[in-house]
Amino acid sequence: MALTDSAIRNAKPRDREYKLSDSGGLYLLITPAGGKLWRLKFRIDGREKKLALGSYPAIGLADARKRRDEARELMAAGKDPAREKQQAKHRAKVAAGDTFGEIGREYLDKRKREGMAERTLGKAEFHLSRLVPSLGRLPVTDITAPDVLAVLRVYEKQGKNETANRLLQLASRIFRSHHAPPCALARPRLAPACRSSMTG
Repeated sequence: MALTDSAIRNAKPRDREYKLSDSGGLYLLITPAGGKLWRLKFRIDGREKKLALGSYPAIGLADARKRRDEARELMAAGKDPAREKQQAKHRAKVAAGDTFGEIGREYLDKRKREGMAERTLGKAEFHLSRLVPSLGRLPVTDITAPDVLAVLRVYEKQGKNETANRLLQLASRIFRSHHAPPCALARPRLAPACRSSMTG
């Protein structure tokens, strides 16, 4: 018998956890502490596995069923939804760690080890410090050309076109050092576009 919203709301904790089954392997686990946790039971490669789909009421019945259906679509494509979820978390964690500020710092540290002149390094440090307030916490793969142009235009309006140009050059090098093509800055055609925005 399929679950209903009223049955979920009225479910009370017991001494031991218990399940309220829906359909297609979806069920709600009721814990002794009163937690209501969505779980999906499925089989893949002959093994029974479980997938956490969130907690109630943050995830309602309709949303839980939608997540179940999405997981079953992955299974139909021969994929393990539990493994896919773990990989997605890993990718998100990696992306969050690869911020512009961190990659910029790594780039300058590398150039220092390679023997960059102290004066040149100091200028690069200065330019990075101008980019970091706006871009520093963003994953490099999420940064778009308009994000960078917004920083450059601050200096354009002050008549500091040379500084804006230096910022663009440094940002481009940082993106290339990280092999981050999702940002248009890593592509050859963007640099001229940025420069034209400063002179047009």
